Amino acid sequence: MFDSDYLPYAFAVIIALPFLVFARKFVYDFVKLKKQEINFLAAKNNSAIKVQALERMTLFLERLKPSNLVMKFDKNLQPHEFVFLTEKNILEEFDYNASQQLYISKSSWQDIVTCKNNILQSLRKTYESLTENSSLEDFKTIFLMDYLNAPDYIADTIDNLRKELNKIT
Repeated sequence: MFDSDYLPYAFAVIIALPFLVFARKFVYDFVKLKKQEINFLAAKNNSAIKVQALERMTLFLERLKPSNLVMKFDKNLQPHEFVFLTEKNILEEFDYNASQQLYISKSSWQDIVTCKNNILQSLRKTYESLTENSSLEDFKTIFLMDYLNAPDYIADTIDNLRKELNKIT
């Protein structure tokens, strides 16, 4: 019964089979861990990009505040020149940061667009309310007072970005 020519092969298969099963499981577990590691690193990298996007958009909103806008440009400009240059500056900076919408929430991006549009609208409205002989200082004063008397939507948007950052980290 044990005299078969295949006995050594059968014995080798019996010995090798558990080894092959354990080797297969080891390789499977190793690949699974490597996938988890890659996913973790990708998520970590993605959250760093999101943090940078939130930082850039917060900086944009800070620059958008009327108290910072009135400090830009030459004091000898006419109000219409100031409005033109300020609008141009806001739109250029917004276009430069437009790609950040990929990394922040849709509602936060919409809030940022609303802030930009509100400031542009306020600039135009203030300019239209001036008389012909109004100076740039008059314009800036009215512009700042209008912003101060309205709800601070820029600060609210920055607070929302801060909350979004807390969800990421």
